[in-house]
Amino acid sequence: MVTRECREFAETGLISPERMRAVDGNARALGVSSLQLMEAAGAALAGLVRSISREPVLVLCGRGNNGGDGMVAARHLQDLPVTVLYLDGPGRSPECDTQLQALSHCSVTCIPVRCPEDALSRARLFEEAGCIIDALLGTGSQGEPREPVRTLVGMANASPAAKVSADVPTPGLVPDRILAFHRPKVEGSLVAGIGIPLAAEVTVGPGDLTLLPGKDPAAHKGAGGRVLVVGGGPYQGAPYLAGLGALRAGADIVRIASPVFEPVPDLIYERLEGKVITEHHLETLQGLAEEADVVVMGNGLGDRSHPVMVRLAESCPKAVVDADALRRPLPRAGSTVYTPHAGEFRRAFLAQPPDDLVNRARTVRKTAGVGTILLKGKVDIISDGERVRFNTTGSPLMTVGGTGDVLAGVCGGLFCHLPAFEAACIAAYVNGRAGRAVEEAIGGGMIPSDLLDRIPRELFMRGERG
Repeated sequence: MVTRECREFAETGLISPERMRAVDGNARALGVSSLQLMEAAGAALAGLVRSISREPVLVLCGRGNNGGDGMVAARHLQDLPVTVLYLDGPGRSPECDTQLQALSHCSVTCIPVRCPEDALSRARLFEEAGCIIDALLGTGSQGEPREPVRTLVGMANASPAAKVSADVPTPGLVPDRILAFHRPKVEGSLVAGIGIPLAAEVTVGPGDLTLLPGKDPAAHKGAGGRVLVVGGGPYQGAPYLAGLGALRAGADIVRIASPVFEPVPDLIYERLEGKVITEHHLETLQGLAEEADVVVMGNGLGDRSHPVMVRLAESCPKAVVDADALRRPLPRAGSTVYTPHAGEFRRAFLAQPPDDLVNRARTVRKTAGVGTILLKGKVDIISDGERVRFNTTGSPLMTVGGTGDVLAGVCGGLFCHLPAFEAACIAAYVNGRAGRAVEEAIGGGMIPSDLLDRIPRELFMRGERG
């Protein structure tokens, strides 16, 4: 799926720690291990140090993967006079531990540091160093460093040596150069590629699930999000499938505002009198929307209620617009996710999605200035007008009616806690993963409710699944 032409959709510039963790996770799922990435990062770091041509080299290593990068660099520099000061004690990552073991077989002096006194006793190393590699704390660090890191930072800053930070500077340390891996995390960094596949950037994968917030053990009812689904009338089941999708995506309270009642005890039914939703219901819907974090609209609605959706969306901070609400004029909330298939895209945005993937993605990106668009298809395309992401999960069985309603609900549940683009990306990924799991389990004859039990497994059982 990912071709050279897809490179235009790879993001550039600074990358946040959260996004970098997602890309790393996607790379691992695509077969590039953490040790492979670490080896490439450490080799690039060693190359930069060689270009500085100042000896001896002092490497400061933490317990995480940033420390492992420094240890790889030390191994590649073992023909030079190299000393490694590494933080000893519990909490070392498995990859860092592997690199420390490998380093023990090299002509490198390795000295553990457990407390500030251990660091201070090595003051001469800092005074005589020609180059210091800072590999103490990586992108996952937060707040001010604790001891003995604080002492090591102070000693490094006082040293006349050239200082190179691996990926990001340890807080408080002032480097002469920063070598970022894959993409820069802070301004002014040099950048080294470390072999991350393009697909790890431009497709949605298991690494993106690291963006999901954890549930607070002290959370109260409703903290998981409140979703209102507005739909039904001509088509009875659609809003209920969307509502159950929102629950399975972690929402705590889901209300269904519809003229049609179905006995689903997990959902709260808000009765709308009549056979279809009309202007007469608008005040009631606006009141319900005020109590919701996200409104999902359009599922099973028919074509007679669109003016109500347009006015309702104006009072919604967040909305997912699906199915029959995808028509002109577009309903627009404060932040909106649109989830069309190709026909609905043509109707709502007055543009025909091209068949070839690259031009299809360009069309979605150009159109997405009105909000985030999730164009459903064999390969889903998600764009907010700047970023583009592809989702390749799914199953041919998902052509059955109702799977899109489940997707809209999942997106609504995630949208309670995530920005629109991230919610749409993850919703497409897990809905497709659930469809694939159903295909593996039953082979054929899927019904949309088959997806529901599998969605939380894909969302919340976070393994390295591709």
